[in-house]
Amino acid sequence: MTDLRLGLPVLLSEAAGAAIVLPLETVQPDRLAALQVSALLVLTARRAEALRLPAKGFDVAALPVPADARLDWLLALADPSRTPPPSAAIPQAATQKTGNLHRAAIRLVKAAELLPAALVTSDAAMVSAALRSGLQPLAADEALSQTILPRDPRPVSNARVPMLASPNGRLHVFRDPGGAEHYAVEIGQPDRATPVLVRLHSACFTGDVLGSLKCDCGPQLRAALAAMEDHGSGVLLYLNQEGRGIGLANKMRAYSLQDQGLDTVEANHRLGFEDDERDFRTGAALLRRMGISRVRLMTNNPAKIAWLDRDGIEVVERVPLRVGRGPENSAYLDTKARKSGHLLA
Repeated sequence: MTDLRLGLPVLLSEAAGAAIVLPLETVQPDRLAALQVSALLVLTARRAEALRLPAKGFDVAALPVPADARLDWLLALADPSRTPPPSAAIPQAATQKTGNLHRAAIRLVKAAELLPAALVTSDAAMVSAALRSGLQPLAADEALSQTILPRDPRPVSNARVPMLASPNGRLHVFRDPGGAEHYAVEIGQPDRATPVLVRLHSACFTGDVLGSLKCDCGPQLRAALAAMEDHGSGVLLYLNQEGRGIGLANKMRAYSLQDQGLDTVEANHRLGFEDDERDFRTGAALLRRMGISRVRLMTNNPAKIAWLDRDGIEVVERVPLRVGRGPENSAYLDTKARKSGHLLA
């Protein structure tokens, strides 16, 4: 993921051949000039729909890159904050056949928390040069399968951390194979033989740290820790899934779109993301690591219950957590209830 963020290429392979992949957001002009002879711009179907390009039921769309295309023109196709080119100037071959290699390209760029758009070229001379330079190919199927494998974050360290919410707290640090760190805040000494009071909380820098009024994340975080202290014990999992899994930079892009009148879901779609890109299997894996198999889950989101149930964590009770509604986030909360099924009534 670091290579992609630095604008370095990745070589993906499949039975039909190999291709060089570069994330559009971080590509440099010299690299663009070198590969656009036969490059495709791969977008998600969501972004293609926003551009009014047909995707014919595919989950990704591929556009041929014109030989004289400038980088700012291409970026405007992927980034709704930029002025888009006239529709007549956009290549209409957005429905040409796509495969696992194109899907893997988008999956990798999403994992790097970049705009979901990639430049892909199968030019034989360029692929051969990349192999000679030592670039190791990654099988497209393997890249895709990694996203559906069970998460296995490993414990790194833990220590006692007295907090405002509880003087009797302990912070556990876990690291997953991709390098992301996730945290478990343990209040008291939860009895693993009984259902443990648990909260799965996705990182929210704006709400948790800055006290943003656009969401209810900060109040939920503090209310959950306070409830665990009152109960005498509990575990809050702090998952590195900012912005429903799209990352802070893309979250700010979505916020800008919301300022233009779009709701949360519409803004994500306009950027090329799904409603919610999070993966709560990480939470289930952390609970297993901590010896917890039965929980009383503090949530308003039925999707979290379904994720845990599928991954072998029994949710014996849902504990509502309805806090933080105000004039700045009422529309946001209403959208969560109406479009994402959150139980806020």
